[in-house]
Amino acid sequence: MAHLFGDFILQPNSWVAEKESKKLKSKYLYLHVLIHTILSFILLWDLQLWWIAVLVGITHFMIDAAKLSFQTVNNKKNWFFIDQLLHILVIGGVSFYFNEFNFEFFKNQDFLKILVAALFLTTPASIFIKILLSSWTPVPETVNNIQSESLSSAGKYIGILERLLVFTFILVNHWEGVGFMVAAKSVFRFSDLAQAKQRKLTEYVLIGTLLSFGMAVLTGILIK
Repeated sequence: MAHLFGDFILQPNSWVAEKESKKLKSKYLYLHVLIHTILSFILLWDLQLWWIAVLVGITHFMIDAAKLSFQTVNNKKNWFFIDQLLHILVIGGVSFYFNEFNFEFFKNQDFLKILVAALFLTTPASIFIKILLSSWTPVPETVNNIQSESLSSAGKYIGILERLLVFTFILVNHWEGVGFMVAAKSVFRFSDLAQAKQRKLTEYVLIGTLLSFGMAVLTGILIK
């Protein structure tokens, strides 16, 4: 809670901009670390655990300093996730030290089945679908003889997200959510296919969509 408050809610964009421009010379870097330390101390609310708040503050400064020193325009996104991962590892390490967090859940077979199924529905399922559709070559989407732009790997990530959502809906016994996903994707895709006016493209997209949803549904049923 202290991390979420300190890193996101109580850190204005103006502070972030100044830290990125002045780096270690920015006063907001030190104010940011101080806020984290104070928040950790307040939320722990135990004088005997003062060293945890100090540890969080020191490590937060070291991680943020490294991020500001090595971050560039090209790797900014990567450093954001590295920064957050390191902060969470520190918090997790403290929790593990006090036995408030352990790895006993890895012994739970139901958890492992769900984890393996979720992993299968990401990149492995994408590769299965790609191979199954390899007999047909995708027709470029064109509007007035001009190929429309598409985000890099967008289709892959859309497929992964939709399969994970469908899988989740099935696990929590909300099959109407699956219908919602099918309807939502159909609405967004309808305009593109209508403009393209290519039957092959429509069939290709339909087969891919049904394969994607079908894999998620069968996986969900199997795990249930």
